Amino acid sequence: MHPPQWLQSFTALAHTGSFTRAAESLGLTQAAVSQHVRQLEDRLGPLLIRRPRAIELTPAGAALLRYCGEIEEADRRLAARLADEDACCGDVGLITPGSLGLFIYPLLLEFQLAHPGLAIRHKFAPDRETLEQVLDKRYDLGIVALKPDDPRLAASRFAEEALELVVPAGAPVNSWADLQVLGFIDHPEGHAMATRLLSRVFPGNPGIASVPSRGFSNQVGLFLEPVARGLGFTVIPTHARRAFARPDAIRVIDTATPVVDTLWLIHRAEWPLPARARRVADHLREHISERTIR
Repeated sequence: MHPPQWLQSFTALAHTGSFTRAAESLGLTQAAVSQHVRQLEDRLGPLLIRRPRAIELTPAGAALLRYCGEIEEADRRLAARLADEDACCGDVGLITPGSLGLFIYPLLLEFQLAHPGLAIRHKFAPDRETLEQVLDKRYDLGIVALKPDDPRLAASRFAEEALELVVPAGAPVNSWADLQVLGFIDHPEGHAMATRLLSRVFPGNPGIASVPSRGFSNQVGLFLEPVARGLGFTVIPTHARRAFARPDAIRVIDTATPVVDTLWLIHRAEWPLPARARRVADHLREHISERTIR
């Protein structure tokens, strides 16, 4: 690594073509500029051809000048990133549960179309992975169902999300026996969600294990496809159901005692969020609040 002052002297000399003018522009003596250039040449070989009224860069000198320009550009990019003045440019990483992710992904795309300087990275992940990725600084923002108690994370309420009992559009469901006839479409959190909701809808039921299994998928966008085809019922979060492309093929059973989870927006607590990440979060909050979650 060459001392920055040596490089500044060389750049000024290359641009002004004169040791005198270079020294004046930097507030240095001509001897100091000359010494900096000689020290660079001791390391890199001849950089200049000195003529009575001008200087000419050697190939090595031209390469060094390009290198100095790259350093200046990198310094400008770093300063802009640290200043965080532009809320509409740069990278924003967001990691969310799959159900919510299906719902907000079109909102993210619309926002990016309106702000083409942004690059939004979005990943679906369970709570544990979300916490790890935000703590590891791989993502600016995360959304989780359980409020973290790690002091390195700041958490604020983001939205509420209910669990829903979803059945084929034409299926009559009035009792536990009706669910047993339909059968259960499982997913990675299916049994836990079904147990939480169905214990309220059908108190005293013998448990989801007593319902025949009719299928399983680990792709949140596919959970409702077998339900829509009449193969069974499932229990999923509201946002996953709202994102389904064929709402007429399914039906949500009204429940008098809903199960509603709070979703938490998290980020590292030790430093402020970049302006661009704050703007994405505000945009999502605004659109989420416009809709009734329950």
